[in-house]
Amino acid sequence: MQKLKLICLSLSLALPSPLTLAAEPASKPEAKPAADAPKDKVRDSEEKRSETRHRLTIEGQTFDYTAVAGTILLRDDEQKPTASIFYIAYTRDSVKDPATRPVLFSFNGGPGASSVWMHLGLLGPQRVVLAEDGSALPPPYRLTTNEFSLLDVADLVFIDPVSTGFSRATDPKEAGKFYGLREDARAVGEFIRLYLTRNLRWASPKFVIGESYGTTRAAALSGELSRRHKLNLNGIVLVSTVLNFQTLDFASGNDLPYLLYLPTYTATAWYHKKLPPDLQAMPLTNVLALAGQFVATNYSLALFRGASLSADERRSLAGQLARFTGLSADYTEQADLRVPMGRFARELLAAQRRVVGRFDSRYTGFVRDRLANSTEQDPSFEAVASAFASAFNHYVRTDLKFESDLPYEVLTSVGPWNWGEVNGYVNVAETLADAMTRNPFLKVEVCCGYYDLATPFLATQYTFNHLGVDPALLDNVTLDYYTAGHMMYLNQPDLKKQKADLARFIRAASAPAK
Repeated sequence: MQKLKLICLSLSLALPSPLTLAAEPASKPEAKPAADAPKDKVRDSEEKRSETRHRLTIEGQTFDYTAVAGTILLRDDEQKPTASIFYIAYTRDSVKDPATRPVLFSFNGGPGASSVWMHLGLLGPQRVVLAEDGSALPPPYRLTTNEFSLLDVADLVFIDPVSTGFSRATDPKEAGKFYGLREDARAVGEFIRLYLTRNLRWASPKFVIGESYGTTRAAALSGELSRRHKLNLNGIVLVSTVLNFQTLDFASGNDLPYLLYLPTYTATAWYHKKLPPDLQAMPLTNVLALAGQFVATNYSLALFRGASLSADERRSLAGQLARFTGLSADYTEQADLRVPMGRFARELLAAQRRVVGRFDSRYTGFVRDRLANSTEQDPSFEAVASAFASAFNHYVRTDLKFESDLPYEVLTSVGPWNWGEVNGYVNVAETLADAMTRNPFLKVEVCCGYYDLATPFLATQYTFNHLGVDPALLDNVTLDYYTAGHMMYLNQPDLKKQKADLARFIRAASAPAK
């Protein structure tokens, strides 16, 4: 764990001792009618709900829990249904006072991704079986008890936004009305309001956790929930963060991403043993500290100066850039000292005819077109996508007893997406900063993967270093680092660490004020 500081270029990685956890297979699901199912005819005919009972053991503690897989209808001002939102909720049984039990709402990103990734990879009571480092195993795929589930700490609600999972607009022609930054936040916020209301959880400590675009959604929700529903959250968890999209856009005239991606290029080259021998011999965190120093000094100044650099200065900078990327000095100079992520992923292992993963640059994949300048596919996504889709489709119908002939959309197109910006970049960090200022009790946990080429860790640091809040509020922000990529929890050592980090965060943010 590392508290946020205004400058975070020197990093340390300290993995806690592995948790001592005992897993127990879930008991055979017991389906029963829901006592609190909606009673009016419209809801009975259009909302679905399957309730089952299970048992889980975590850290030697065995407890029963109830799983609900179902849908909730969103309605317009005239109470006409507009969308059916699919969700899965896990609630610990025999809790005397639900007001003392945190509830955590989880969603992934895309936009267009269902909630399956953190559900069956990090938080839920079952997880997809992968190799210990997160790499794929051959099909068929299976689940196992997740002894690192967060269900011992909080009740869990997994939300699939419109057009993802089993969620659909009531009128398919109207689905586009939900495709946008504000539109999406409003719909998910309304679902959260309805869930809290129907399940009598307004008095509980409330958290949201988002991954990738889900962090954008989480930040947007911090404002939406507060302004529209006067609902202040206890905490927000951001996994692989993008709040300020300028940090990721390799556009002409925007030098920021070239700076912020550089340390992740360094980590990737270090992992694949492409750095010079002196750097290769160092621990990763030491190498990243040097890369961060290079970014903050020579590299930033060189990009700022642009064409005013002399030929000798350009050659010198190209050599330094090659040193920290594993690419050749000729390549970095020909790239005008600016190497976009796609070209880096393709070039690093070009001699071996391999490409590195975007979500997790530890992964490598085969190349078909050896002359292409960018990647054909992301091997780190392709490695696990079928495992999660197959395992979920089996699990939801067998263990959770939810019946639907709809395809479960793990990752689908939801375009065109309304970003709500005309001249400029989306920056929901402003929304989060405003929510933290209005609610100074709001805590923020940020999870970063060293090998994440989709949302690099230095871009996240940059965003929080420029949050623009009172310095005292930065004490509410914690950054944690992991030795994998975008979905760091697929790597089992990171899963153990992330469970400990999230449990600590939720317990601290739920504690009554002294």
